[in-house]
Amino acid sequence: MYSTAFLDLPPLQAAAGEVHLPGSKSISNRVLLLAALSNGTTTVHDLLASDDTRVMLDALRQIGCTVDKAGSTVRITGLGGRLPQSPAKLFLGNAGTAMRPLTAALALLGGEFELSGVPRMHERPIGDLIDALRQLGCQIDYLGNDGYPPLKIAHGQGVPALALAAPIRVRGDVSSQFLTALLMALPLAAGTQAIVIEVVGELISKPYIAITLQLLARFGIVVEHQNWQRFTIAAGSRYQSPGSIHVEADASSASYFIALGAIATSATGQKDTKSGIKIQGVGLDSIQGDIRFVEAARAMGAVITGGPNWLQIERGAWPLKAIDLDCNHIPDAAMTLAVMALYAEGTTTLTNIASWRVKETDRIAAMATELRKLGATVEEGADYIRVTPPAQSADWKAASIHTYDDHRVAMCFSLAAFNPARLPVRIEDPKCVAKTFPDYFEALFSVAQVETSHIPVICIDGPTASGKGTVAAAVAQRLGYRFLDSGAMYRITALAALRAGFAIDADHEARIATLAQTLPVRFEGGKVWLGSDDVTEAIRTEEAGMNASRVSALPAVRTALVDLQHSFQRLPGLVADGRDMGTVIFPEAPLKVYLTASAACRAERRYKQLISKGFSASIEDLRADLEARDARDSSRSVAPLKPAQDALVLDNSDLTIEQAVEKVLAWWQERQPFAASAQR
Repeated sequence: MYSTAFLDLPPLQAAAGEVHLPGSKSISNRVLLLAALSNGTTTVHDLLASDDTRVMLDALRQIGCTVDKAGSTVRITGLGGRLPQSPAKLFLGNAGTAMRPLTAALALLGGEFELSGVPRMHERPIGDLIDALRQLGCQIDYLGNDGYPPLKIAHGQGVPALALAAPIRVRGDVSSQFLTALLMALPLAAGTQAIVIEVVGELISKPYIAITLQLLARFGIVVEHQNWQRFTIAAGSRYQSPGSIHVEADASSASYFIALGAIATSATGQKDTKSGIKIQGVGLDSIQGDIRFVEAARAMGAVITGGPNWLQIERGAWPLKAIDLDCNHIPDAAMTLAVMALYAEGTTTLTNIASWRVKETDRIAAMATELRKLGATVEEGADYIRVTPPAQSADWKAASIHTYDDHRVAMCFSLAAFNPARLPVRIEDPKCVAKTFPDYFEALFSVAQVETSHIPVICIDGPTASGKGTVAAAVAQRLGYRFLDSGAMYRITALAALRAGFAIDADHEARIATLAQTLPVRFEGGKVWLGSDDVTEAIRTEEAGMNASRVSALPAVRTALVDLQHSFQRLPGLVADGRDMGTVIFPEAPLKVYLTASAACRAERRYKQLISKGFSASIEDLRADLEARDARDSSRSVAPLKPAQDALVLDNSDLTIEQAVEKVLAWWQERQPFAASAQR
């Protein structure tokens, strides 16, 4: 997952391949709560790993459920009629699928609880649900503004006698989560009499209620309804674990890759040419309402086929066709249609989306603001949005997309990187996707394709002990880019050759070169990995350095390592450090930095480094060694150490690492078309 302040997406051209989606958020949190309320132990398979499910699991542990988690499988032993542990303070982040149902369930279970979340959660209405619970006789107080969390449930002496004779009335035109919360909680009170819920006003997002009803049935609760306005829970209802249950992949998350298949051309000119996008984990028979996004995408021109657990998407009509659609049945996925509208001919109108206003952010306002940044003409109303794309390629604009701590805004607008103007797109706060799809950008990059020359590279070259490796690694981490420590490549090659039983000499040059071509090297978490082995320390010994020098003297190996280093130029970008990154390996890099420092300064740094590791050293000897090495490196016949002609020289003798990093980042920002709006 990207935890950077922003993530720059270069212009993307094509997409093809297969994506495995995470579990549905809507199903995951419903299943977790139903398991917690049931008698017995429920094994939940393929659970979504996200911020929303994490806060739900934490809350269930606090109220006394036994939770055993192993990867995407969770075993929950429910309360089964026991009272929850209380008092307890539950923090529920920005998870409406946790806040609303837990409030209702705890109000009927008894105990003292405080439920709170992030500031945005305290702006999301819950008053209609509280009004319904108070009708029953539940004691719930607002700890802040009336109608909004945080809340206090105060049933210290047990739940009072509930008023169940008359139907419980709840509004349905603000959020379907209010009705879902009551449907999941009220079976707890259905002893000797049936319980009736009446919906006031039009029920929005009916497909989400359908999910709730299907899952309730899996846990032994049958609910009848009359035209989605009157719901009846049978007397004697009692939760019983189904034993095990599988969570479908998230249909809302599928919308981004359905859209991707509709707007991106398929990859061509490659050995294993793939066609379109295949989505694994959710199919045309999904119980989730957002699967009907398929119908909308088809209406815009996508060619979609599928089976029980998969979808295949191909680009069809181009440009896409503008649509006028009532989106009440796909409220979350409809946001993706607003971005698809950028690639349509004509004006797309999405209506009946008032619920967008009370989601993680005011999504109508957010989508309108960010679409305009890209060059679209947008009209918004209380419950609609109308999008007209830029008239031609020249009218598109490079934009820094503000994401409002809303996962769906971030994922939707990543699709703008396929714009015909070939402009980059900046996604601010990319980590917000952790709410439902922590690895979204990794999944996108696994199928998105672009000419390698268009993937940005920052080269940081310099002499020994100039700090280039430390600075480069920090810059890569700040940008979310890949990192290449070129100096380590020769050491790793030597280590791999010795492990394979090859002597490092001319007789084994061809074999070592072949080995070097496919070395499984990666730089992650401040460590160097060769396959699954952490070789960070193994390649830092004096012997490893001497072996690296011997390897570098073999021309075929040097050639192979050039190709291997080129292979690190992958999405979303690369920061490469070494001695010839800007002059030999990546001569077309848009930013080249030559990092240097005086020999005296570098000797002092190396001295402190050695002393901290318990080695004895002499500053004078280290300085003499560095000066001799500088002379050798700058005069060698192959790739001599020198700044590239267009490199920016940065003397960091008097700079901290952080100051050097900030300078490099500032130079990089100056080269971006959206630098002025990068930070807020």
